[in-house]
Amino acid sequence: MKYVVFAVAAFGIPPLTALFCLNLRWMKLAFWAMFVAMCLYGATSINFFSYEQYRGTSRGMEIGLISLLDVAMLSAMALRGKVKKLMPDGGARCFAIYFLLCLPSIFVADNLLFSWFEVWKMILVFLHFLAVYWYLRVTDDAKPVFWALLAFVVVNGLAVVKAHYSGVFQPSGVFPHRNGMAMGMLLLGPVFLAAYLTHGLGTWFGRCSALAFVFAAGSTVWSYSRGAIAMIPIAYGITILACFSERRGALRKLKRLAPIALAGLVGLALVMPRVIDRFANAPKSSGATRVELAACAWEMIRDRPLTGVGINNWSLNMDPVHPYQDRAADALDADLNYGGIVETVYLLVCAECGVPALIAMLAWFAWYWLLCLRLLRRLKQTKWLFVPAGLLGGLTANYLQSALEWVLRQQLSLVCLMFAFAVLSYLNAESQRLAPKEEASER
Repeated sequence: MKYVVFAVAAFGIPPLTALFCLNLRWMKLAFWAMFVAMCLYGATSINFFSYEQYRGTSRGMEIGLISLLDVAMLSAMALRGKVKKLMPDGGARCFAIYFLLCLPSIFVADNLLFSWFEVWKMILVFLHFLAVYWYLRVTDDAKPVFWALLAFVVVNGLAVVKAHYSGVFQPSGVFPHRNGMAMGMLLLGPVFLAAYLTHGLGTWFGRCSALAFVFAAGSTVWSYSRGAIAMIPIAYGITILACFSERRGALRKLKRLAPIALAGLVGLALVMPRVIDRFANAPKSSGATRVELAACAWEMIRDRPLTGVGINNWSLNMDPVHPYQDRAADALDADLNYGGIVETVYLLVCAECGVPALIAMLAWFAWYWLLCLRLLRRLKQTKWLFVPAGLLGGLTANYLQSALEWVLRQQLSLVCLMFAFAVLSYLNAESQRLAPKEEASER
């Protein structure tokens, strides 16, 4: 039945594209459809050639409603002559280099189909970046994007609250995994804290941003992900400092921060016993497994430093027929095929795709982090300051947590990341116009 519904949706893309061509304003509704697709990601996505028992970062040729909407929007804007470049800025070019440097690993992979699953995912998330970026450039209206992301955070928070009070110890919200949910909320939560600090409660957006921040922070804590909890003070601390980098209105921001800080202390006191228990009583085998898998990754990197063992082929190399299983057997069940994944996205990329691909991925990440710093200066005294201020904290936390988790390779986590990157690219392209006139004249 799911395939029938998906086929109907796919056949609906041409008429939807035609509708968008007639009036690009209809694409605002597509953003709300994207929000629904994100909240119901599992229900609105299917896997072609699915291998559900495979324990890799991609288990099938996954495609969802959000990708169909991306195709319709991009097609409409291209037909209207609005899409000028496929590589609109340095960040997109860094991703393209990273993508191209991952491709040689396909030729040394044990399973070409499994490699294609991950390559397919990378293509789809880049299409999502382009769809969001060019929509923003064409319509010059970012409000639907932020309202959709705000609604996404709130709905995820409500799902976490429901699961928590239903007895789920580590709820995952609308994400496929609790660690991915925690990482997504650490990315978006600081944005809405910054929006509340800079806009206050005098507008609907400011009030709703405060609510979204509370849900995002609460969801992160209730995930009981040790890595995410450790990142909370880093993410929100950096965001608060970034907001105060604009001295104008500092006293107002301080007054807005006080009740949030007080409520946070009360909430932290309520959950602290479980948080302490999560850290103190974590199984020792968990740490040992991480160390052993990291050692396996280093062996793969030494064996094939340029190509790796094949994108999305890590778990195949943990199979008993491979020599790496000798080390993995210290941490994994010797009878278990396709064992666990190394718990750091950096070692995973390096082991699967080689050192050049890792360097390109780090450059891609760094480009947007440095762009946040640049936009903090350019967007001072504008209503958009909250975006680079929030994402500076959110991206820092995501990058650091990725040294402890591989979940940034999950598709919904990448969708959230691409939303952030597309918004930053849009603000960078329009910063000259958005900046105060006196600053623009100085430059």
